[in-house]
Amino acid sequence: MARRRYAVVGTGARAELHVDAIVEHADQGELVAFCDVNATRMAVHNARLDRPVPTYAAEDFRRMIADERVDVVVVCTVDRHHDTYIVEALDAGCDVVTEKPMTVDPAGVGKVFDAVERTDGRVTVTFNYRYNPVHEKVRELLAGGAVGEIGSVHFEWLLDVRHGADYFRRWHRDKANSGGLVVHKATHHFDLLNWWVDSAPEVVYAHGRLFFYGDENGKRHGHHRPYDRVHGSPEARDDPFALHIDRDDWLRRLYLDAEHEDGYHRDRNPFAPGVSIEDDMSVLVRYANGANLTYHLTAYSPWEGYRLMVNGSRGRLELEVVENSWVSGQQPAVHGKEANPESGHVRLTVQPLFERAVEIPLEAGGAGHGGADARMTAVLYGPPGQPDPLGRRATHRDGALSLATGFAANHSLQTGGPVRVAELSDVGWR
Repeated sequence: MARRRYAVVGTGARAELHVDAIVEHADQGELVAFCDVNATRMAVHNARLDRPVPTYAAEDFRRMIADERVDVVVVCTVDRHHDTYIVEALDAGCDVVTEKPMTVDPAGVGKVFDAVERTDGRVTVTFNYRYNPVHEKVRELLAGGAVGEIGSVHFEWLLDVRHGADYFRRWHRDKANSGGLVVHKATHHFDLLNWWVDSAPEVVYAHGRLFFYGDENGKRHGHHRPYDRVHGSPEARDDPFALHIDRDDWLRRLYLDAEHEDGYHRDRNPFAPGVSIEDDMSVLVRYANGANLTYHLTAYSPWEGYRLMVNGSRGRLELEVVENSWVSGQQPAVHGKEANPESGHVRLTVQPLFERAVEIPLEAGGAGHGGADARMTAVLYGPPGQPDPLGRRATHRDGALSLATGFAANHSLQTGGPVRVAELSDVGWR
């Protein structure tokens, strides 16, 4: 079988994961091109390669596909451009691997579904959390009937003030770019829930607000400092919320040295004006199989992790993951690339009715989202036909269903009432 030819569009920090994986699995495929609005960032990625690849400006995307005979496009751009590149790649005869979220609005879902139907192309959404050994064990237990029929689920996700603040420094702070955290971040969580519950969301109701970050909240809570971006700002020198990208060689080369081309500042003050996303959200969901969900996302916690509780007809499953128990410093490694230095723990229990709780032994994870990144890329870029008994590989339909809850939640935030997912788009979320 001929090696597949890959092109990466969008060469920010997340592209590194895909580039490294394609190179690692060179017996299966080869990287043949980069495409971006910023030539400096493409040059940074090329400098890491033994054999640099051709680079193309964003407006030359279709020419790149033709000139380099691309088989698969890997989409790592700003979220609001995902569906554009997915559709153009499908129409050009390529398959697509895309970072989540697949799109940022219901109209984008329809565009992707239509393109898949008219081209028979394949879209894979990179839900790396499905490949975390802990999450795989939860799927295995629930699918195996460990708690019987699922009646209700509670899922709480906490982003600490190091990781959480980062969404308010970057382009994500503008809802037009990211759909807000209930789309950009929670698409991971809602995908896990769809996968675990083995159903699709039907009705969604949400509350949320910008409570901690942003200009007014920073002043109200005493966290505000009078600067817009960190680099070159004396006021940021001792700010615990400041990200000094000049102190990290990778971030410096990828962003600070590249900003003269597009003006993008990676190190915004999370308490500067212009934030249009929420940092505290509660969501209620009713699934098609009758299960009910309560979900909460907090983006300003002193520790990072999550708690899952599943109640069923035969018992209860509980998962607690503490990724780091506190934040010891504000200058982080790139999130997901390296493990945080602080301590954490994982505990998974199942308690049948009329019995004591049993703690479930778990496989060790590792860096890269608990080892999930490496496991996922081995499937995406490794030998074809690998067994997948848990159904981890996510299609465009999975990508849409993960977004259905977030889109409905955003609509509920605007209207103040419950939203039926079926009313969001005419794709039928099929």
